Amino acid sequence: MASEEHYGLTTFDEFLTYWGEQRPDGIALEDGERVTTYAEAERLTRQLIAYFHANNIGKGDMVAWLGRNSDRYFLMLYAAARMGAVIAPIGWRLAPPEIAYILSDTGAKLVVAEDAFLASAEEVAATLDPRPRVVRDDIAFAEVANMEPVDYAPPHENDPVLQLYTSGTTGNPKGAQLSNRNLFALRKPSLDEQVPWQIYGPDDCMLAVMPCAHIGGTGVAAIAAANGVRILVMPEFTPGGVLDAIVKGATHMFLVPAALQMVIQHPQASGTDFSNLRYLMYGAAPMPLELLKEAVRTMPQTGFLQVYGMTETCGTVTMLPPEDHVLEGNERMRSAGKAVPGVTIEVRGADNAEVPRGEIGEVCIHSPSNTAGYWNLPEATASTIDPDGWLHTGDAGIMDQDGYVYIQDRIKDMIISGGENVYPAEVENAIFGHPAVAEVAVIGIPSERWGEEVKACVVCKPGAELNAGDLIAYTRERIAPFKCPKSVDIIPEMPRNASGKILRRQLRDPYWEGRDRQVS
Repeated sequence: MASEEHYGLTTFDEFLTYWGEQRPDGIALEDGERVTTYAEAERLTRQLIAYFHANNIGKGDMVAWLGRNSDRYFLMLYAAARMGAVIAPIGWRLAPPEIAYILSDTGAKLVVAEDAFLASAEEVAATLDPRPRVVRDDIAFAEVANMEPVDYAPPHENDPVLQLYTSGTTGNPKGAQLSNRNLFALRKPSLDEQVPWQIYGPDDCMLAVMPCAHIGGTGVAAIAAANGVRILVMPEFTPGGVLDAIVKGATHMFLVPAALQMVIQHPQASGTDFSNLRYLMYGAAPMPLELLKEAVRTMPQTGFLQVYGMTETCGTVTMLPPEDHVLEGNERMRSAGKAVPGVTIEVRGADNAEVPRGEIGEVCIHSPSNTAGYWNLPEATASTIDPDGWLHTGDAGIMDQDGYVYIQDRIKDMIISGGENVYPAEVENAIFGHPAVAEVAVIGIPSERWGEEVKACVVCKPGAELNAGDLIAYTRERIAPFKCPKSVDIIPEMPRNASGKILRRQLRDPYWEGRDRQVS
């Protein structure tokens, strides 16, 4: 059978059926001692569909996962995508109120949780009406093992099968709905153009190490399943674990810059043989040029691919190819690359018209990978996706004459810290209740480790005193630790414009002076 025969497939159901027949003994998932072949994955996902049916889950119904990266999560994703249910992974680092919001918003009938997070899941579920069933992952899969595979009708390729939550400017996250078509539609254009890094061999191995509640963690599973290659699952990121995975045969991976920095600066890195690693994708946060040059020096045989995208685009819509990465550095290494095949990008002005090349504007994307919208948020959907199907990213950028996109800043105030999206409004809402706080503005400041880190600028109430450590601890009780401020500035008053709006840029600028405000 010709190797190109799978190029036109566009759904998890088609890929699992195909690779279950063509590579039945090929490894689909490896998670510690658990190894699943493609033939086993094909059968297990049909057993999972039976399990979902037994839990009254049909097309369009939601199933939540609360845990770290796991082969069990990916099998649940595959099963949901085959039958048209929607899987919603929840970040395991979120605080209980945040977990409660997501579960309530999804209306999930079933929550599968790892043991470490089971108590939190049960505590939250008890507050919801209707109350979802909560089951520990190993118990659920013990039940699955006793199920007979069932017949099912695959969903339409545009039906949602994955719901990823992205932080919202109002403080509540938004559920971006993604379909089989969204996840796979850009694959064939790249294969038609014979893009080298889109061509996988049977011995290739994708490392899944970024959190599965993010597109950077779940998206690699779609790549691997489409190409019939092994996914090596790491429950969570550790630099030593990544280095070990490379030695064990990981050929492809995606890392955020903060993670990449920890890997190449780890003591173990100097003695690691990187020859197995064919391609390393990086993005989702600022990438300092000096760090990128150090990475290229450390892994000279690896092809580096800078990628730019967002949850709403299923990840990558631009790519800076390996040939634009050089040891001495160059201007293009500051860019996010060019649109990948199948994607159109324009930089537009306030009138929604494309600006001339070299001028700054909002980066807008037209792609079959664009989400159809946010779950139950028609106004948010309409403000992000215009009537012609262009997705407005909120990022300010410049496109040069060759089509390379340079992201300059964020039109919105989002902070990206270690690849995690943090919105100031969400953090401010958590801080405002402190009895000593009169006003607060949250900003992102440079961090050598995380790219950016969260800082709170606070005006105290008259006569009140505030300890920075106490305020940070107070915030950690209300939101996830990665969203909490790492530092606090006590200031006498907020800078404001004539209409009374806080001038965040005025608070940020002293920290960014002399730096490239680049986001990749």
